[in-house]
Amino acid sequence: MDRMSPLDASFLHIERDIQQLNVGSALVFEGPAPTYDELCEVIEAKLARVPRYRQRFRRTPLELGLPVWVDDPHFRIRYHMRHSALPSPGSEAQLRTLAGRLMAQHLDLSRPLWEMWFVEGLSDGRWALVNKAHHAMIDGISGTDIMSVVLDFQPQAHPLPAVAWVPEPAPSEVQMLSSALADVVRNPVSQGRAVLGALSAPRQLVTHAVAQVAGLAQLGGKVVRPESVLNGPIGPHRRWGWARAGLADVKSVKNAFGGTVNDVILASITGGFRTFLAARGEVVDGRTIRSMVPVSVRRADQTGALGNQVSAVLADLPIGIADPVERLAAITEQLNGLKRSGMATGVEGMMSAADFVPPTLLALGARVVARFPQRTISTVTTNVPGPQQPMYLLGRAMTEMFPYIPLASDVRITIGIVSYNGRLDCGITGDYDHVPDIDVLCAGIEAATAELVAAVP
Repeated sequence: MDRMSPLDASFLHIERDIQQLNVGSALVFEGPAPTYDELCEVIEAKLARVPRYRQRFRRTPLELGLPVWVDDPHFRIRYHMRHSALPSPGSEAQLRTLAGRLMAQHLDLSRPLWEMWFVEGLSDGRWALVNKAHHAMIDGISGTDIMSVVLDFQPQAHPLPAVAWVPEPAPSEVQMLSSALADVVRNPVSQGRAVLGALSAPRQLVTHAVAQVAGLAQLGGKVVRPESVLNGPIGPHRRWGWARAGLADVKSVKNAFGGTVNDVILASITGGFRTFLAARGEVVDGRTIRSMVPVSVRRADQTGALGNQVSAVLADLPIGIADPVERLAAITEQLNGLKRSGMATGVEGMMSAADFVPPTLLALGARVVARFPQRTISTVTTNVPGPQQPMYLLGRAMTEMFPYIPLASDVRITIGIVSYNGRLDCGITGDYDHVPDIDVLCAGIEAATAELVAAVP
């Protein structure tokens, strides 16, 4: 049995009717489209490399332990591989509308927590894959690695031979309870060993502890301020928009004005929010909006592992600065300060403290948090590095990859960015009822990028 981490389990506990914890993407390919049978065959052949895709979760009786992953004896690839089509020639707007509806549908928790939709009918003979998986199963970094299992680096890649799959027997409730009780005994022992190991290196222990305390202090100073109309109750439906940029253009801005690629992206997004809120008649001068920026804490030797290994920093996006270059400088200065502050380390320490929380209380606490209004952040912005060379599926080149990030409690807009083959593609998720003008934000992000590029000497 493979037991979930407390963070992964929390994503199951906080899901509710209006809050679906699905992550995913839309992948656009050159034509001609393959057949549905061809897709099912090639993807099923690769599932041996991602065993989680044939597993479902089971809750421990009485929630005395965290949920576990077990093989699904009823797994069928054609349940998870779906087939749809747009009225030809289908537009990108129609694809985004379809994908938004699909992402807003809850996954069947009694089956492996993923679906992939084969969408035909895009203009110019193109086709798409819309994939989604529950956040309990996957985060952005590991999600990119999973797609690299499905995709090939060569157009004429040799197909994998079909491998017969035999599910492992499901554990009984007695076995699950025994394992959970053993973990209760084992966990304090392992934590004690970790403490003893840390004490053997006191300098590193003190440095890490100071960073965590400082990081939590930084976090504590940012959790009480109400921000903007971007916060508020959300509904069950989603809008989805796209924005694009060239990676070479973004790098030219970075090289001219300093900072990082991520700083430039955040500056563009900040400019987009300025345009978006101003178009709604809001005062933007002198204002900031707060974004949670996830940070991967996955080690280099864990890049193929499933599950969530993330921390975060809270950044105040300076929408009140009209000049794009000054806006970039303010973001770079702030993020450098956040990196030095240890906020991400503090958040990571706070998350790891959940290992000491009894699973029953963890489940109850996560459900309460999901229903408690928050005004800590106004948006989420996450940047995931993707492959910088062309990828293929059944000999067809993938041209673009747009990420989908779910909405959080009382947060009506989230933004994901993926770099792929010299491009930066943004996927902007919005609450359907409260953000009917999400296209204004998308256009604003692209315009803000163009402003920065035009400013390069």
